[in-house]
Amino acid sequence: MCMMDTLLLIHILTGILCLITGVFAMIAKKRRGKHTRFGQIYHLSYIGVFLTAIFMSIINWEESQYLFYIALFSYSLALMGSLSVKKKKSKKWLSIHLGGMLGSYIGIVTATLVVNIHKIPYLNEFPVLIFWFLPTIIGTPFIVMVGKKYGPKPRKMIK
Repeated sequence: MCMMDTLLLIHILTGILCLITGVFAMIAKKRRGKHTRFGQIYHLSYIGVFLTAIFMSIINWEESQYLFYIALFSYSLALMGSLSVKKKKSKKWLSIHLGGMLGSYIGIVTATLVVNIHKIPYLNEFPVLIFWFLPTIIGTPFIVMVGKKYGPKPRKMIK
């Protein structure tokens, strides 16, 4: 097995782990325990996806430079979301956490779709550009909904 095959295998396995643990972190109750454990596994697997994507994109720059930029942007969101939990002194830590983690999940879904859409019957008949934007179009309202659910509640004005 050559180096590129090894990187690709690690990339695929950590990507699958990332996609699965991301869902479990999202549906788990937002407190220490399952949410935290799944979130940590999500972040660690994202590091694997990020590093392998960076190396593979550099090795195959002409064909997959876009992978470099997706990896950089998506992982920066995951890192920001993860680090915000450690900085709970900030009033906006929760918003940063939600935006970072959910934004990074949108990034990995987008990358997965764009790379694999040509293999999926019926969907491969649509322009690839749709799949660059569809996860963001679907995911952004979800981020807003979750932010309203878990974010700070507006203060009521007393008259």
